[in-house]
Amino acid sequence: MEDGTTLEEDDKHGDDWYRTIVEEVNDLVTVVDTDGTIAYVSPAVTRILGYEPDELIGHEGYEFVHPDDQERNAETVETVLSNPSTPQTVEVRFQHADGSWRWIEATMRNRVDDDLINGILLSSRDITERKEYEIEVRELAEEYEALLNNVEDAIFLVDVKETDDVRFEFERLSPSYEQQTGLTTEEVQGRTPRDVFGDESGADLEANYHRCVNAGEPISYQEELRVNEEARFWQTKLAPVVTGDEITRLIGVTRNVTDRVKRERQLRQQNERLDEFASVISHDLRNPLNVAQGRAALLAEQAESEHIDPILRSLNRMEAIVEDTLTLARQGETIDEWKSIELTDLVGKCWSTVDTENATIEIVDEMTFQGDPDRLRHVFENLFRNAVEHSESDVTVRVGCYGEQGLYVEDDGPGIPADKREDVLEPGHSSASGGTGFGLSIVKRIVEAHGWELSVTEGTDGGARFEFEMAE
Repeated sequence: MEDGTTLEEDDKHGDDWYRTIVEEVNDLVTVVDTDGTIAYVSPAVTRILGYEPDELIGHEGYEFVHPDDQERNAETVETVLSNPSTPQTVEVRFQHADGSWRWIEATMRNRVDDDLINGILLSSRDITERKEYEIEVRELAEEYEALLNNVEDAIFLVDVKETDDVRFEFERLSPSYEQQTGLTTEEVQGRTPRDVFGDESGADLEANYHRCVNAGEPISYQEELRVNEEARFWQTKLAPVVTGDEITRLIGVTRNVTDRVKRERQLRQQNERLDEFASVISHDLRNPLNVAQGRAALLAEQAESEHIDPILRSLNRMEAIVEDTLTLARQGETIDEWKSIELTDLVGKCWSTVDTENATIEIVDEMTFQGDPDRLRHVFENLFRNAVEHSESDVTVRVGCYGEQGLYVEDDGPGIPADKREDVLEPGHSSASGGTGFGLSIVKRIVEAHGWELSVTEGTDGGARFEFEMAE
């Protein structure tokens, strides 16, 4: 050689250079014979798989490949041997020295005719984290598909496209959405809300979509979107999907609340008519009633008669009925303003305003909850008055909590027969002498206005027990 080196020295120099490069790279380099025996493995195997190179050399590589992946691995080897010019890549699980399985991506090259390698050259890298992420994503996608296809609420996906202005395009509708609206994914995919629902309704939808994007967090709202008479009003929750730093999609979950809205409107109209009726009765009856009460009182001062006291009692009962009728009409309205209420404080105030005679109050538990304190005073005052009026002897009234979110009022009086417990909550029902029959009806309307449930049962000591199940 011109530089003074021999051919043998050149070959040795090239071999050393090759091994140095192989040993320094991050990828795991392996050479296997055509029968699968490992002839060489680079030092990177210790870092990646926990083995020393000598622990693998001389073994068949298949011994360390997961049983479910061995066939795929063998097919790749056969392909490389039959097509020397084309590299092949395969993903298999390889057993780590600690017994666990690591996902390896191996690129195989046929170097059988290479005097230096004389086998199949594999360049491998650990892709366990990527595969675990892919598996997680796949499982999430399967769960997402199951949710999308089976949930009763209607779900819709909207692409958010950033151009000169934000553009919203429908991407997909759930089967439930398609069933409830008659629209299909094929009909709306890639189209804007204005394209699908017209300019006016589409503009209203886009306004809510813009609001969600600007807020960068989920929003809830009720919207009117006339699909048909049975599907017109929707309660919708809209959430943004963030990719990187940008909102790329909106996911909407919506429920057809048309029936509920119709009932609420009907109930509102009924309440308005009832309130108007009660106001008229109150106004038209109060004046002549006051005159009659005044004249009867004067008559009682001027003359003695066994008929005067019954007249006064009847007039006072009429006045109580007028007041309770007006209260009943106005207590069913939905609660607009909720306040924090201490049970002990509320019960104390109510007990002090009722003629409780020799009755006793026991506050078993302390509790703080949300409600309208002014209306709830009617509830407790009526229940306390009801307990006292229906007991022949001294009665004990208890107030406390039950369950996760509920409270009760009970007494140790005579109680209410099981077949009468529904009737006592209806207007006009009274078993107490002189009662108007509206007290427990008022209790029921106020409880329902809070969104709670009222039930009547037997008390701990056999008396009456009223339970309020509060909404969560």
